[in-house]
Amino acid sequence: MRVVLGSDHAGFEMKQNILAFVRGLGHEVLDVGTNSTAPVDYPDYAEALGMAVRNHQADRGILICGSGVGASVAVNKIPGIRAGLCHDTYSAHQGVEHDDTNVLVLGSRVIAAELAHELVKSFLAAKFSGEERHVRRLEKVKILENRFLATK
Repeated sequence: MRVVLGSDHAGFEMKQNILAFVRGLGHEVLDVGTNSTAPVDYPDYAEALGMAVRNHQADRGILICGSGVGASVAVNKIPGIRAGLCHDTYSAHQGVEHDDTNVLVLGSRVIAAELAHELVKSFLAAKFSGEERHVRRLEKVKILENRFLATK
């Protein structure tokens, strides 16, 4: 699987750790930055990551900021991105299975590296179920997204 990783300065160290972990699982990794702990703005990296997923440069994304909240808000503004901020393995895999999430968002100041590894493993191993009820609900999400895009 092709996985894109991105973070702001608060998530940089966790991103570096997860980057090595994801490569160790055998996945191809695209790193869209940031590349240090120097202060940056999370929307810039959320956009870079989201566009890599949207443009099919990656199958899934992992985005990290301090709390995960700001990055989650920003990346979910990109049409076609379905990001979930997760702190437990159930949400990490269930989001993919039921909601076809394509971006996992983590808060580096909220969770430890060991838990981050478990979340990433659950997220990357999960597959969308394709069950009719989930497909129907996702179609409604797409209609909602498109309706608001059309009113610009």
